[in-house]
Amino acid sequence: EESKEKSSVEEPLELELKDLPSHLEYTFLEDSNKLPVIIAKNLKVDEIEALLNVLKSHKQAIAWKISDIKGIDPSPWVSPIHCVPKKGGITVVANEDNELILTRLVTGWSVCIDYRKLNDATMKDHFPLPFMDQMLERLAGNEFYCFLDGFS
Repeated sequence: EESKEKSSVEEPLELELKDLPSHLEYTFLEDSNKLPVIIAKNLKVDEIEALLNVLKSHKQAIAWKISDIKGIDPSPWVSPIHCVPKKGGITVVANEDNELILTRLVTGWSVCIDYRKLNDATMKDHFPLPFMDQMLERLAGNEFYCFLDGFS
């Protein structure tokens, strides 16, 4: 059984509000200081009311805690992203038995995106773009040239 955690809208958190820069202020989407949002101080009263009406009608879109953030759909259109260490130099490290082991230094991280699933799901050259010389040949000697998208 999965126990579904209640969202912050259903069960608001008690938050410690920090000091803000002078041009910002807290306002709340519910009574008794629940569901805080930060807005600009220089807004007019009617602008504040309009902003709060929009925010109140879309409370579920705001994530006050990590569990409120929706996950990424694992569809074929989402490509997995991997962080792999960049290869650096090699150093020698002694292990517990005093044996010398060659170890590769990590000098940074590379982001690698695997597009294989996405490539399998898409059609190759369904509407290939014409080359410039092909377009110039078609246009040569014509005063007007009209075409419809998707037609050759």
